[in-house]
Amino acid sequence: MPASGTFTIGWRSAREAPRPTRLFEALSVAAAAILLTATTAATVLEQSALESDPGRAEKSGGAEPAATLPTKETMVAAYTGVPYTYPSSVRIGTEGADSFTIDPVHWYTEPFHNPIYYGARVAQWFTGGKTGMMLDFMHSKAMARLNEEASFSGQIDGKPLPARARISKIAKKLEFSHGHNMLLFTPLLRLPGIGARVSPYVGAGAGVLLPHTEVALTAPGHPRTYEYNYAGPAGQALAGVEIRLARMSFFVEYKFTYGHYGAPLSQMDGSWLVLDLWRQLQRSINDEPPPGGHVETDIVSHQVVSGLAVRFAPRPAAP
Repeated sequence: MPASGTFTIGWRSAREAPRPTRLFEALSVAAAAILLTATTAATVLEQSALESDPGRAEKSGGAEPAATLPTKETMVAAYTGVPYTYPSSVRIGTEGADSFTIDPVHWYTEPFHNPIYYGARVAQWFTGGKTGMMLDFMHSKAMARLNEEASFSGQIDGKPLPARARISKIAKKLEFSHGHNMLLFTPLLRLPGIGARVSPYVGAGAGVLLPHTEVALTAPGHPRTYEYNYAGPAGQALAGVEIRLARMSFFVEYKFTYGHYGAPLSQMDGSWLVLDLWRQLQRSINDEPPPGGHVETDIVSHQVVSGLAVRFAPRPAAP
């Protein structure tokens, strides 16, 4: 698979992250944990109130099912999950200069190791609750298995690479571990439900890759790239089931995701996502090619996720 890019290196330690990145990770994990905890607690309290209030429970035969029926509403949700990512070939280097291909690269994900797999979304369901639109952010990971052997072609510094070797002999680092991040706009469609509470749905959409690109070569003279960047287009198709409570929902979902990487290798250490993207935009406006070229690959994954959502529906007009 074609790709162009350059692996660049030189860093403090194999796992050491700059202070702003470590802080960003900690805040991201804390925010996801707080939101999941808060929504779980709210669900428990809501159901406890229904069970302990006989009057409210009596009304639940009519009012509660009505409250759970899909309608025009806004949904805010958080989730976690487990991805499986297919192996892919990776090309690194600059056009017309040093570049090489690794084939295949096997990716691992460690979804429950820091930084954890998490997602956040806002969905707007339109009148009738049959169709909607969602803004979905996913923070996954894709890390190369460096100790595995792969085939190589191309050259570094004018020297041809061996036909086959362990990836670790050529690259110290090849991963998107502080984020194989995707921001996706996804139209949604509800399918016929099972009663008032069980509501299946499907969706498909597209958006952008905003990964934290981390690459480094074992060859001297190649500074590392360690920053957030815009890396290319992304897409997803999904199918899920929503279990609706009075104002909360629990959902389980299958996703198929695709990311077409063309990440620039700036040979710089970055900081915050917004600042790194701003620097990338400035370099693009000034027509400055990345000194390390690009790293290109396709990251294709199956994902199973589950999460909790809070729903906000307009109040019915007073009679």
